[in-house]
Amino acid sequence: MSDTVLETRNAAGRRLGRLVGTGLLATVVAMAATATGAALFRAAGVRFEVPDGGETIPVSGVAFVTGVFSVVGIVLAVALLCWSPRPATAFVRTAVVLTAVSLAPPFVVGATTGTSLALVVLHLVAATVMVPTLARGLRAGSASSYDSRA
Repeated sequence: MSDTVLETRNAAGRRLGRLVGTGLLATVVAMAATATGAALFRAAGVRFEVPDGGETIPVSGVAFVTGVFSVVGIVLAVALLCWSPRPATAFVRTAVVLTAVSLAPPFVVGATTGTSLALVVLHLVAATVMVPTLARGLRAGSASSYDSRA
């Protein structure tokens, strides 16, 4: 194996590591932002009650779900980094569509208008943190620098 191939693979590994590290840091920020937002909405009187079963969504639940779906976003970004010729463009398009789809459920579960609107705002807060951060990480360098399957 040539030195050039090894250097390319090392650079690709560092880029992947930076993307994942930055994504995980952004996940923590998104979790904190949505938890803070949920606490503020709750203080303003939003109950976060879902009529199916009458359960109330706790602030920690909002943070947890934000973390889970943020990690899904990181996995998507990594997959696109590995297999897409234009990973940042593909990621932003996919993330925008998935974010738009995620805005519908709060309105179809029968929650109050306040709860539904608060959940939509929290979805947008998480997307505002995660999407640009991961897109920037995917734009750093070219996709072909990662794709060295020699």
